[in-house]
Amino acid sequence: MTEDAPPKTPPILQTPRNTLQRLSRRASYDRAVIHAILDDGYVAVISALVEGAVRAQPIYYWRVGDELFVHGSRHNALFKALMDGQEACITVAHLDGLVLARSAFHHSMNYRSVVIYAHAREVTAAAERTAVLKQSVERLAAGRWGQIRKPSEPELRGTMVLGFAISEASAKARSGPPVDDPDDYGLPVWAGVVPCKLAFGEGEEDTNAQPPA
Repeated sequence: MTEDAPPKTPPILQTPRNTLQRLSRRASYDRAVIHAILDDGYVAVISALVEGAVRAQPIYYWRVGDELFVHGSRHNALFKALMDGQEACITVAHLDGLVLARSAFHHSMNYRSVVIYAHAREVTAAAERTAVLKQSVERLAAGRWGQIRKPSEPELRGTMVLGFAISEASAKARSGPPVDDPDDYGLPVWAGVVPCKLAFGEGEEDTNAQPPA
């Protein structure tokens, strides 16, 4: 008897709006590439129509499988619009370096980015919501969920957890040195890349034994 094969992950849906037209060689629709870029970040920007006007909100996110999750107040106007059916555009970007060229025109940046188009779903089942919230904490510090007080019922009632399928998405990235015009390579000016990366410092302990006055 053979074991059942694990379910296949569906490919990224490539559509006219997530297919890059300019500098298309920098694009990727590979799910592994998109997941890796998402997993290197913590803050996304969610944009959607709210009462007829575009609203954008930076927000902490985390990924579980093929979904990206966020949480926030039930009174959040953007969340309400998403629950009313508005589609979200979610962007994540990492700056990897400043690209200093020999000409003004070819100055650039090395970066990795992801754009996702998706409708939100609210996570309401108690078991799934607890598991997803646990992942949100564990992503910040492994093992933390077992050390802290869990969300109370009033806290859970006031919090909305939203999931977005990573389905219609694309990645775009630039890496490497500047690419100058042939005649500019002899100019007496420094050219190259100034690297940039996100780094965490030593933890600064909260020594308060009670809430600040």
